[in-house]
Amino acid sequence: MAPFTLHRGRVAPLDRANVDTDAILPKQFMKSTARTGYGSYLFDAERYLDEGHWGMDCRTRPLNPDFVLNQARYAGATVLLARRNFGCGSSREHAPWALAEFGFRALIAPSFADIFQDNCIKNGVLPISLPEAQVDDLFRFEHHTPAFELTIDLPRQLLLTPVGEFPFAIRPYDKTLLLTGDDEIAFTLSHGEALDSFERKHWAAHPWLVG
Repeated sequence: MAPFTLHRGRVAPLDRANVDTDAILPKQFMKSTARTGYGSYLFDAERYLDEGHWGMDCRTRPLNPDFVLNQARYAGATVLLARRNFGCGSSREHAPWALAEFGFRALIAPSFADIFQDNCIKNGVLPISLPEAQVDDLFRFEHHTPAFELTIDLPRQLLLTPVGEFPFAIRPYDKTLLLTGDDEIAFTLSHGEALDSFERKHWAAHPWLVG
């Protein structure tokens, strides 16, 4: 994963609560355990006017002009602004894979489904929870501001916007993973010397455990 430190990006608004993972990536696209190949199918039922299936060339599909991500003002958006309980439903990790491959580095909402939030962290996407009043402010400002951009300062845990600076909370372990760009396996392997040292001492103190 690419390390996440300071990110400035355009904001795309999805003004709807309880967006579930089947809306983010419909079930018919869960055909592989690879982490790539899903970005074209993000919000498939809403982005396109035809019925999608795995393997389609999305470049030739008819787009829904009313869907937010198809509008020119949100081209290249890397921050998704949403309402409460984003990512509810099934625990499919394919949903964060699709968001990341589409280009989103961060999500802002009052709350996220727990497993979805963990899956985002593991795939380099930062979910930021803010009070609903602050999210309301961001939606209002975005509505009247073409090309609305903001800055996310992860080391200081601050969201820097034209309507104010908003602190946000993140678990220290999750913050470390994002700052280093490591997944859980890479993080564990980075402590290889300490693990080897522990094993040597453990076997020396308990020789009867050695086969």
